[in-house]
Amino acid sequence: MPAAMKILVIDDDESLRKGCVQTLSAEEYRVKDSESGNEALEMVSEESFDIFILDLKMPGMDGMEVLGLLKESDPASVVIVITGYATVETAVEAMKLGAYDFLPKPFTPEGLLAIVDRAAERKRLGLENICLRRELDDRTGRGGIVGTSPAITGILTLIDKVAASDSTVLITGETGVGKELVAREIHRKSTRSARPFVVVDCGALVETLFESELFGHVKGAFTGAVETKHGKFELADGGTMFLDEISNIGTGIQAKLLRAIQEREIVKVGSSKRIEVDVRIVAATNRDLEKEIQENRFRDDLYYRLKVFPIGVPPLRDRREDISVLADHFLRKFGERKGKKVFGISEEAVRVLEAHDWPGNVRELENAIERAVVMTDGDVIVPDDLAHLGPVPESADEPDSQGRLAEAEKEEIEKALERFSGHKSKAAEYLGINRKTLREKIRRYGIPN
Repeated sequence: MPAAMKILVIDDDESLRKGCVQTLSAEEYRVKDSESGNEALEMVSEESFDIFILDLKMPGMDGMEVLGLLKESDPASVVIVITGYATVETAVEAMKLGAYDFLPKPFTPEGLLAIVDRAAERKRLGLENICLRRELDDRTGRGGIVGTSPAITGILTLIDKVAASDSTVLITGETGVGKELVAREIHRKSTRSARPFVVVDCGALVETLFESELFGHVKGAFTGAVETKHGKFELADGGTMFLDEISNIGTGIQAKLLRAIQEREIVKVGSSKRIEVDVRIVAATNRDLEKEIQENRFRDDLYYRLKVFPIGVPPLRDRREDISVLADHFLRKFGERKGKKVFGISEEAVRVLEAHDWPGNVRELENAIERAVVMTDGDVIVPDDLAHLGPVPESADEPDSQGRLAEAEKEEIEKALERFSGHKSKAAEYLGINRKTLREKIRRYGIPN
């Protein structure tokens, strides 16, 4: 669960302050109080708060001035103003300065809780909306992990084991094997699934900007910092943060990242106040991190902090039995997306796909099928539609051992279906494959069902 909302009550009336603290603390909010605007601003300079309850009429610095300074420091601050001088003019002025709502004295504990609960929801939704907007263009749309090989089956088993915990996960594998899909599946099956899944591309920005991307910054922290920005840690609060290609970050940021993971708190660039965060870390890399450590490019303490639960994803060339299943999956995806009626992949084209080494792994296969769907003039993908992969192997056009193997497989499937009176689940279990794979093979071989 995300860390409880932090609230600061600012009022010169001690009995009112203590009453607010008592009422809100009973509902598991984390509450502090301050008797003046100056004291409150000092506290805000040292630590972060989500919601402020602010009296507009105080000696010294009045509430309107405090409100303006709070909103200037962080426009996303949620401020509830209270006063015994409730007038429409005062309320309108406070709202113009950015107040969330207005609560006149005297008020009941129930009235206080109602408005604070709404403010807390507003704060949560604000962060989630920022997260959704930033991640909208990064959605893969790939649907999930596809494959029937022992390697994929083993990975799915590991995901089931680790998802329920909060352990840090390190996913290793070549570029394009689907490390992000594994991370998303871990998040989907975890207790955090209703909270954000935030992707961080560790190689996208120079180190100075990456620190701001990760932890956020305050207005004026550096040239171009025209407003306060929420970092990825804040956006992922309560959810999962996926650090893609973690080996790309410099050792300076590695130290700060390690501190954030260990202490579960961050500090924005240009600020000194601490912000508590509750984030599950899943990292991925295509490099040998132990070698990176030996060459002083990666911190060993961060490596061991990340490698609590390692998952290795093998390259596509080492699990060729997944190629046809993946190809069919991508064929359906791009056929629907591009509005083309392409119903299948010929046996000769499947052999072309299975003969290719796929240096770009699943991502390359996805691109190849998308191109083939665009290129084909028929309703079935044939070897000519895959010419961009290079010369077609001789065996791809010859009904030799590969063809005989396919024919034998078809006969075995037909026998199994006959044996179990067409019951696909029992036939699949008998054949040692899952029901989905059986359906794909029935369709490919044109077996009546």
